[in-house]
Amino acid sequence: MFWNLGEQEELQSLWNKYYAKCHGIIYVIDSTDGERLSESKEAFEKVVLSEALDGILILVLANKQNVETCLSIPDIKTTFSDCTCKIGQQVCLPPACTALTGKGV
Repeated sequence: MFWNLGEQEELQSLWNKYYAKCHGIIYVIDSTDGERLSESKEAFEKVVLSEALDGILILVLANKQNVETCLSIPDIKTTFSDCTCKIGQQVCLPPACTALTGKGV
């Protein structure tokens, strides 16, 4: 079973209600929205700091890598770099992907 919990701040307060029976998290970053990348990082930090997710696998996907003006993986990793000390061994690196075509998914 999958849940799309949405990124809106008012919905983020509900995220922890879905963690209890969670087996994994797929966190999707919109590579074309550089203006909101810091917001995405803040939301991601809330996820990785949740005690309910200790030991839960987290996959980070950098979506929309097919768009010519998208942020590069190194740019995204730089923005999220100070999260690494909070992540521990839980998370793999963000692979480039395009949900539209399925490439990298």
